Amino acid sequence: MSRGFVKEEDQEEKPIIPPRAALPAGVTNYVTERGYQDLEEEKIELEAERKSVSHENETERRRAVAVIDGKIALLNERISSARIIYAKDQPKDEVRFGATVTLKINGKSQEFKIVGVDEADVKKKRIAFVAPIAKAITGKKEGEQTNFKLGEEERNIEIISINYDD
Repeated sequence: MSRGFVKEEDQEEKPIIPPRAALPAGVTNYVTERGYQDLEEEKIELEAERKSVSHENETERRRAVAVIDGKIALLNERISSARIIYAKDQPKDEVRFGATVTLKINGKSQEFKIVGVDEADVKKKRIAFVAPIAKAITGKKEGEQTNFKLGEEERNIEIISINYDD
């Protein structure tokens, strides 16, 4: 077939849609209440962005809309698979999803909150529940210690405090 009979949009390269944070296969998509709200807000922002895409260059507009549609599709998958874990339902004396934990790692104090994969942000002291350190301390109580292997190095971790307030 002559290229003259092919639609212009069929000739375009498919845009690359950046993947969301990794959620291991078969693992439930746990989220905090705040995390679920953030996903819903992100969807509203993407839909607004889609509506405001410039109409000046049709090819660029189509490409931008395709990227946004791809992001929305991935986001909808996360929203539909999300299982909200309520902090009020967690055992207050044990490290579980949603806990803000103060640890002493090799004598140094650190604090972080265990959250869903889409919520994780080291700069905001939030780590995903699938992170090795989160797995190592889940189920532990205040005062308990555990060893955590980081590469070839083994570190001693002590649970100093557990808090479920935001």
